[in-house]
Amino acid sequence: MRSPDTIQPGMFSYQTLEERMPLSHPLRKLRVLVDGILGSMHETFEKWYSRIGRPAPERLLRAAYFLLR
Repeated sequence: MRSPDTIQPGMFSYQTLEERMPLSHPLRKLRVLVDGILGSMHETFEKWYSRIGRPAPERLLRAAYFLLR
C-alpha cells in the first residue's frame, strides 16, 4: 500500500545563504579571508588541474566551507 502523495511546502527554502547568515556571524570574516587566499592561488591551480572533467578546486573548497557551517 502506498502512502498518499502529499506536498511538503516547508521542505524547500528560497533564501540564499547570504540571507540566512546574520551580518555579525564570524564566518563572514572567514569567507573574505578564504576568498582572498584562493584568489592568490589561482595560477597554481591553473597549472595543476585539467580544464575539462573536474570542477575548479576553488569551487570544491568553497563547497566544503559551506558544508562545515
